[in-house]
Amino acid sequence: MTELVVVRWLCLALPIGLVVVASRSWEWRHLQGEGGRRAGAALLGFLFAFVALGVTNQLAVGFGWWSFEPVHGSFLGLPLDLWIGWALCWGALPALVPGRMLIWVLACGWIDLLVMPRLDELVHLGPHWLYGEALVLAGVLVPSVLLARWTVDRDQLTGRVLLQLITFTGLVLWLLPSAVMTEGDGSWDHLLDGPAWRTSLILQLMALASVPALAAVTEFARAGGTPYPWDPPQRLVTTGPYARLANPMQASVVVMLALLAIGTQSWSLALATVGAVSFSHFVADPHEREQLAAREPAWRAYDREVRAWIPRRRPYQPRGELYLAETCTICAQTRTLVESTHPDGLTITAAETYTVAALRRALYVGPDGQRASGLGAIARAFQHSGPGWAYVGWLIGLPVVRPLLQLLLDGMGGGERDLPARRP
Repeated sequence: MTELVVVRWLCLALPIGLVVVASRSWEWRHLQGEGGRRAGAALLGFLFAFVALGVTNQLAVGFGWWSFEPVHGSFLGLPLDLWIGWALCWGALPALVPGRMLIWVLACGWIDLLVMPRLDELVHLGPHWLYGEALVLAGVLVPSVLLARWTVDRDQLTGRVLLQLITFTGLVLWLLPSAVMTEGDGSWDHLLDGPAWRTSLILQLMALASVPALAAVTEFARAGGTPYPWDPPQRLVTTGPYARLANPMQASVVVMLALLAIGTQSWSLALATVGAVSFSHFVADPHEREQLAAREPAWRAYDREVRAWIPRRRPYQPRGELYLAETCTICAQTRTLVESTHPDGLTITAAETYTVAALRRALYVGPDGQRASGLGAIARAFQHSGPGWAYVGWLIGLPVVRPLLQLLLDGMGGGERDLPARRP
């Protein structure tokens, strides 16, 4: 057994051993219901670290900071045993080992700085490798530890959602397609080096296909949770895209993978996409429905009305009230537009009659007590109409899109205004 084999074996065996020891030391937590969430946080931290390490290694190789020996068992230029062990230490262990986050980050960073120069048979360091090390510590280690700890503590919801979005976007749209094309046909070069119009068209279509998934993630966040099974919302979500389709995230991913298969000219990726749909429909969906039926009393009624892959033309149980000013020209025009879409279950009321508090923007009040103002209220109103208008509502209601459009609308005269009070 050569020294290189021993080093690679230790890089994988030691992290696995630490994870096993740490997880067993927390077995008593299962009695208090925390063990499942802690294990889920460890898996999530591992996935983020695994994806982020793959991306940063590609950057490091491109900039000449380091490169790995082309040994057997490598993927994307990185030995898998080292890759997995790295991700376990940086992503999984922080969720399993108690202690201050700063101490963990400093300890992992110090060990990495100490070990990297001593792996000269496995990794070749460039003269500026510390730049890459700084990038890895800031872009992989710190977010991995934060994601794991936030998931365990159910803290920092916005941060959890963003890091989860990065994790699963990289996993589903980069890492898994790369693995499929490595073993099958197709190449990223077909997408990136092809005609500019084709690349642009595919990327734009993928962006459009991502809207239902992003809107669904936003609905989960509004309900106090995330799409991750071990970090779910506190109530059943039936609004937004879920009022039309039970699997909006999976549907978006399937469409984007199909577009990637076309762009990369990969029949293997197309076949994997079909396999993903089959797995979701025949394996994942029944299991998820069983869990939701046991946890959510309203699930069975929802499941009877909303299908997993075929969207409804009209929303599920639409109820909402939109307050628009009668004395505002732009508001009157907006009311005419909303009414022309023939919304279901939407009551439009004069804002001047709203006596709970003074309104200075349009207001939407939903069935679950949700409130949205300004352009967000109009986005919610559009979701009471047909699929096309609902898609527009999902798009303009996205967290990044809505503030930008609201700023533009305010500059055109559609901003806040004082309304004359009028009793109902």
